[in-house]
Amino acid sequence: MRYDYLVVGSGLYGSVFAHEAAARGKSVLVVDKRPHVAGNIYTENVEGIPVHRYGAHIFHTNDTRVWQYITRFAEFNRFTNSPVANYRGELYSLPFNMYTFNKMWGVTTPEEAAEKIEEQKREAGITEPKNLEEQAISLVGRDIFEKLVKGYTEKQWGRDCRELPAFIIKRLPVRFTFDNNYFNALYQGIPIGGYTRLVENLLEGIEVRLNTDYLKHREELDALADKVLYTGPIDGFYDYRLGALEYRSVRFETEALAIPNFQGNAAVNYTDRETPWTRIIEHKWFVFGRDEKGEEIPGTVISREYSSEWKPGDEPYYPVNDEKNSALYAEYRKLALAEEKVIFGGRLGEYKYYDMDATVAAVLNLCDRELSGSKA
Repeated sequence: MRYDYLVVGSGLYGSVFAHEAAARGKSVLVVDKRPHVAGNIYTENVEGIPVHRYGAHIFHTNDTRVWQYITRFAEFNRFTNSPVANYRGELYSLPFNMYTFNKMWGVTTPEEAAEKIEEQKREAGITEPKNLEEQAISLVGRDIFEKLVKGYTEKQWGRDCRELPAFIIKRLPVRFTFDNNYFNALYQGIPIGGYTRLVENLLEGIEVRLNTDYLKHREELDALADKVLYTGPIDGFYDYRLGALEYRSVRFETEALAIPNFQGNAAVNYTDRETPWTRIIEHKWFVFGRDEKGEEIPGTVISREYSSEWKPGDEPYYPVNDEKNSALYAEYRKLALAEEKVIFGGRLGEYKYYDMDATVAAVLNLCDRELSGSKA
């Protein structure tokens, strides 16, 4: 059989495109090298708990079109992301808000908190932030930077904060209110039953071949389709001929515990440099400690996350969008634009970090361009 589209990767980007192409009367084949669909948003049921195998994913957006689209494929709960920072046993609210400022400095009013930050910014002599450290100090002051930003960020990126670009932390949430909602988005939640079910609904009726490595079988797979949507690493597509792009990877240590409550929150970030993991996720709190029948879950499952430099065989998570890597990607992008039958998309295909809502928006925009001439 010949297909109109071969979609490489069954993550959110590939699955939305496959669904939209099929809905417009196109024949679609999806291949994925993993033994399951859903890519990095894959969730598996462990003792009644949807466990986020590749790290926590909380859907949040201010885009009504995206929210209306994604909720066609799953019912979402009302989970609100309110992480906690642990600095050597001291607990602080994230995002940085009045609870954080009160514990750090004893201030009780927004005016006092803002003055404290401004005072520390002046002491640091920062006018135009040149790197992440200066950007963070200008936003939250030196005390919060030293305790709650520096160690976590350096573990996350494997680099000194003064070597990281300022833009990485420009969206750092800082609030002079007592609002613990980290994303502060109009719409927020997690699919009831997990993300895997959502992706399975997107791919319903579409042929999917798992355990299929596109790059190892490219010639025979390309021959099956008129066009290819490729969501894998763009440098891997070209066999790294211009060099390898850099990524940060994440390793997870997950364990089931026969206790009802490990840390009392879905996410706790460990912000000191000495603790080897960046955060601990307790998955049951994404579903408020209850299974789909509404019954309390007696045990719990936790995942410790360790950040590391990517090497072949690891899963690439976060593109290192510094000057060197951005220049290298630009060269790969030139090669990609010359491809007549291949479309590159997603976090790895575009060497760009995407939140899930931005992923959906990007695919829907692609579909508007690519599939607009197709029949409904």
